[in-house]
Amino acid sequence: MTVLLRKRDKAVPVIGVVFRGGKFLDGILRTDVKVDGLDSTEKIIKLINASRHKQQLKVVMFDGITFGGFNILDAKKIHEKTKLPVIIINRKHPNLEDVNNALKNFKDFKKRWKIILKAGKIKECKIKNNKKVHYQSIGLEDDETEEIIRLSSTHSYIPEALRVAHLIATGVVKGESGGRA
Repeated sequence: MTVLLRKRDKAVPVIGVVFRGGKFLDGILRTDVKVDGLDSTEKIIKLINASRHKQQLKVVMFDGITFGGFNILDAKKIHEKTKLPVIIINRKHPNLEDVNNALKNFKDFKKRWKIILKAGKIKECKIKNNKKVHYQSIGLEDDETEEIIRLSSTHSYIPEALRVAHLIATGVVKGESGGRA
């Protein structure tokens, strides 16, 4: 799932896609979350559990752990409430010191920081052509997670579902998607 943020927004769309591996698009899901809120976890749990696609889902992937600024996703809670493994992908290794410092601008920064830490250790997965992504996963072993990432990264070095979700989100927010996701 992915989201794009414009500075004037109070809420932003979160777009999810249902993919078979990295090859076939089966569906699109959408919800809205508050910019800098804490509603992304509950909204995404509801979106997944109410979806007619739920039966075919094997894993849920996210493009980062934050939506709409610092609306932080509780990956562990999503795993518990949906009974699905969760993979969080980052193109670059997140600078957790910078994130921690930014969170200090929030009254509830300790709560937000705990949510980030619950997602687990950030690990590296080599894809192809010396490209790599960083990931966190809940409900899967590292070798399973890395196999899923590699198998689903069919047209770029990020999983196809995240690439397509990003293109759709860009089109929804900006009126046209760019060529690079």
